[in-house]
Amino acid sequence: MGKFLARERFGQPQAIAGALLLMLLAQCLWLLVRGTQPLDIDSEQLFRVEEGLRQWRGEGIAGTPSEQRLEASTSPPFEIEQNEGYDAQHSPLWYLIASAGLLGWRGRTQMNFLPHWAWLARLPYVVFGLLLGASLWYVARRLYGNAGGYIALTLYCFSPTILRASTLWVAPPEMGAAWATFGAIFTAIAVAHTLYAPREVVLWNWRRILLLGLSLSLAIGCEFSLVILAPVALAFMMYVAPTRRMAALAIWAAAVAVTLVLLWAAYGFHISLVLAGLRHAHIGFVWQAFTMSGAYRQTWIQLAQASPAFLLVLPIALVTYIFWPRTRYFGNTTPLLVAVGFLTLGVALPHSSGDAFRLIAMPFLFVFVAGIAADLLETRQRAMVAALISATLAANALGNLVELARIRAS
Repeated sequence: MGKFLARERFGQPQAIAGALLLMLLAQCLWLLVRGTQPLDIDSEQLFRVEEGLRQWRGEGIAGTPSEQRLEASTSPPFEIEQNEGYDAQHSPLWYLIASAGLLGWRGRTQMNFLPHWAWLARLPYVVFGLLLGASLWYVARRLYGNAGGYIALTLYCFSPTILRASTLWVAPPEMGAAWATFGAIFTAIAVAHTLYAPREVVLWNWRRILLLGLSLSLAIGCEFSLVILAPVALAFMMYVAPTRRMAALAIWAAAVAVTLVLLWAAYGFHISLVLAGLRHAHIGFVWQAFTMSGAYRQTWIQLAQASPAFLLVLPIALVTYIFWPRTRYFGNTTPLLVAVGFLTLGVALPHSSGDAFRLIAMPFLFVFVAGIAADLLETRQRAMVAALISATLAANALGNLVELARIRAS
């Protein structure tokens, strides 16, 4: 333990990041208690939890038709009934996560049997929110130093969008997909960077291969549309390691194999159910949505809900990136490209999957803004830039806390 807490591993930067994450946790718990009644849960969430518990107890596979589902208290959503009982957008993993907070409860899931179960059903997403925050801080700090890490994490921890997604407060359960996507992109980049080391890279990288496979399986398992992550990850690996592309391909293939095995496990190792689930899967991209103003309106609303400070700093960061060549390097360009890509795909998914893609874009935008801010802090106007950034972040945090204090359970 003493070695783990050594200064090079746990010092002031880690303590500050930990304090910010504790603030995020406190806000999430406050929102759960003040903004959610113990029995406040809709029929779709009730169905998710019952399906997941059914699989945890060995009574079938979630998201697929079975006799036990017919005996459940909650009917499946209309789109599942119309799809022969299969979920067209999510694997059983999505349901297993939704019910993970209730694994210790051996009774039924109806409200009359467990008064506070709606809070427990939301706890896995709070954990995902904390994990995504920790991952975001780690990546931003590695890319831009301590200042970049603090800026990205502060924007994240006091973002209404993140708080809502972490507590399912009028938000779909997509935080797991967001964390997995963030991890998949930057793990792929990190793996590619290690290919320049003079080692047997495939065997040496088994931990990162496993991590990449876990990230891909969690993302795709929570949202079938995120299958696009696999080629995107390969593209980044090929770009970062142009002279070691065969090694990159081998590592990517190994990670995809891990992904397939984990998704197979989510289906209880029933290959027939996997094939049936794939036949009934629906990616759902609607390219005609690019001609619909409502799709762009939803994207703008998502950005506006990120935080007032974010609406102020994002245009400044974009203008700086366009007109200051020094900021146009890989560390800044990558999160911007990924964010723009997911926002664009979110427009092509006008239904619930679009919400997931827009949420996924937010952490990448926070990293991009932090990178531009870190570059500005290295100019001669460092003192003025630091003062403006500090004032903006402080005002944003205070405003978010004031709004939280006004929330009352309906």
